[in-house]
Amino acid sequence: MSWKSNKLTELLGIAVPIIQAPMAGSTTTELVTAVTNAGGLGSLACAFFNTDQFAEQCAAVRKATNGTFNVNFFTHTEPAADAARGDAMRTALEPYYEELGLGEVPDAIASSPSFGSDQLDAVLAASPPIVSFHFGLPAADMVRALKENGAVILSSATTVNEARQLEAGGVDAVIAQGFEAGGHRGTFAPPYEAGCVGTLALVPQIVDAVGVPVIAAGGIADGRGIASALALGAQGVQLGTAFLTCPESAAHDIYRRALVAAHDDATRITSAFSGRPARGLENRYIRDMAGREDMFPDFPINNTLTGPLRKASAEAGKEDFMSLWSGQAAALSKSLPAAELVETLVAETDAVLKRLG
Repeated sequence: MSWKSNKLTELLGIAVPIIQAPMAGSTTTELVTAVTNAGGLGSLACAFFNTDQFAEQCAAVRKATNGTFNVNFFTHTEPAADAARGDAMRTALEPYYEELGLGEVPDAIASSPSFGSDQLDAVLAASPPIVSFHFGLPAADMVRALKENGAVILSSATTVNEARQLEAGGVDAVIAQGFEAGGHRGTFAPPYEAGCVGTLALVPQIVDAVGVPVIAAGGIADGRGIASALALGAQGVQLGTAFLTCPESAAHDIYRRALVAAHDDATRITSAFSGRPARGLENRYIRDMAGREDMFPDFPINNTLTGPLRKASAEAGKEDFMSLWSGQAAALSKSLPAAELVETLVAETDAVLKRLG
C-alpha cells in the first residue's frame, strides 16, 4: 500500500496524509482551501473566533472546495483570577506601551473562552467533517455530541500518557506533538516538563501505545521529515511553520522575513505572550521576560495584555514585541504557494522512499 493511502487518509477523506496545522492569527480560508484542494487537510484556527466569525469561515471554505477540512479549538482550563499577577504584568508592560504610544495597558481579563456550549452549538450547526482540539478534550458529552453529528475528532498529545487519555476520551486519531513544534505546546497533563520529548522519540512510543492512527508533528518541513515520520509508524504528518511562508497565510511580512532568516537555534519556549508555553523566534520581548514566569497571568489573560503590543509592534515594522511562533525547522521553509508546497512535499517524500528502497 502506498504511503498516500492508509487508515488515516480514509478516516479524514484526503488524498495525501499531509495536514496544515491550525495557526491562530496566521491561517486564512485561502490557505485552508489551497491545501485541501491539493489533496491534503486544511485546518481553520477557530480558538479566537466568535460564533458568527466561525460560521462565516466555515461557509467560505465549503464554498471554495469540495474537499474535507478541519476546525480547531482550544480546551484550556478557564484561568484563575489573580489580581497580584495581573497588576505586576501590567506594570511590567507599561514601558513598552509608552514606547509605542499605546496609552494604558488593558485590564487583566480573559480574552477568549475555552470550547464550551456556544462553540459546540455553532460546530453542530456548521457540521464540519473534522474537529480538532489543543490542550486536551472538552467534556465527554461534547465529544459524544460531535461524534454523533458525524465529526472525526483529533487532539494533540505531548506524552504517551496524554495519548492514552485522548484515545480513552474518544479521539479518532492522535497528533503526536514533538518538542520541536512551533506555537503553543499541547501539553495538558501535568507536569509540563514531561512533554519535552522530541518527535523522533515521541512518535513511535505513541504508535505503540494507542490503537488509533498517529499524526506526527514538530520539526517536519520537507520530504525527509515526512519519510522519517512514516518510518516511525505515523500514518500522517502535520506541518505548521512550513505553511507560514506561503503567500496565502496571514503572516506579517516582518514575520515571514524572520522565518526565512531563521537558523537552527533561533527559537525559544516562552509563556510571556499568552501565559502558556509556546515556541517562537527569540526577540527582544522574549529576552526581557526570561525568568519572570511567576508574574505571568494564566492563559489566555496574558493574551489580553500583550495583544495590543504585538499588533502595534507589527504596524511599526518592528519584530521586538511580535509573537513569531515557529518550529525548529523554520530554515527549511520554501515560501511556495500552498498547493505547490503540498505537491513538492509529496514529490520529495516519494523520492526519499524510493531512494531507501
